[in-house]
Amino acid sequence: MTSKPIRATIVGGTGYTGAELVRLVLGHPSLELASIVGNASAGKPVAEVLPSLRGVVHGQVQPFDPAAIAEQADVAFCALPHAASAKAVSALRQRGQKVFDLSADFRFEDLAVYEAWYGEHPVPERLSEAVYGLVELHREELRDADLVAVPGCYPTASTLALAPLVNNGLIQLDGIAVDAKSGVSGAGRGVSGATHFPESAEGVRAYKAGSHRHGPEIEQELSRLAGAPVRIAFVPHLVPMTRGILATCYVQPANPNLTAARCIDVARELYQGSPSVLVLEEGLHPDTLWVRGSNRVHIGYAQARPGGTIIAMSAIDNLVKGASGQAIQCLNVRFGLDEGAGLQATALWP
Repeated sequence: MTSKPIRATIVGGTGYTGAELVRLVLGHPSLELASIVGNASAGKPVAEVLPSLRGVVHGQVQPFDPAAIAEQADVAFCALPHAASAKAVSALRQRGQKVFDLSADFRFEDLAVYEAWYGEHPVPERLSEAVYGLVELHREELRDADLVAVPGCYPTASTLALAPLVNNGLIQLDGIAVDAKSGVSGAGRGVSGATHFPESAEGVRAYKAGSHRHGPEIEQELSRLAGAPVRIAFVPHLVPMTRGILATCYVQPANPNLTAARCIDVARELYQGSPSVLVLEEGLHPDTLWVRGSNRVHIGYAQARPGGTIIAMSAIDNLVKGASGQAIQCLNVRFGLDEGAGLQATALWP
């Protein structure tokens, strides 16, 4: 346990996940905000870049200076794009800084898989340092991790729904299909036609079907649980809301006697004691509105017919449990704090 505040710097603190980190750090009983670091926004008042912090956080956005960060902070959260994050993380680790990285740069165990989807890795020698930060499945490894790779939003929702079934050998490993729908904040703060209000507010569209970078991340975790290679069909969709992910996964039972009730039982056993995961009663289906703004995960199971397809569902807030809240949860475990510290807020409902 720690008695004095843990000083946290947020690198890339002016995007959506960075701003969410600021909000969560400010509300955490054991954390103190040391600084917000930006690139193009360096030198500008925080209130100008992040209007929601007007009157709350004073001062300016700081430039990236790893020596200064190491001096003024105990931990750093990195919310930068891939490749750029790897270089920043490496510079911070060289100075002994504990880092929670929200990019994809340290999520993959296999360098070849990373480079097939993201290109050349700037610091491949650091991959072995990282622990994958899906707390519910890597809690013990996180207790002494100094570099944490915070999972992606889609992998968090999808993996948590499927993990109990794979872990207990209840489903066939072939033919797993994941249909996931996300709000537009998942695309980041940058402006694009796809997320422009007139083009996103009245329609639902699939994108990068079968070729989204989060697919191999889901496969990595499921393969680890199965002890054998797992391949999935992953189709993400953009829906006209700001926050939230609903993942609906279709799998075939390994035994025709498998029921939704059995799936619920094994999921509750796996996630027993988790401050974040709630496995719903049979007949209830997860809703993104029930978790919006919170670090909660709602998981549900259904079955098409006796002996038929199992439907595993999960709802999260993509900016909280799918990113910043999960990073805080990892920090709590790493520093011996209550795992749910600073993450007890209920959903913003309605």
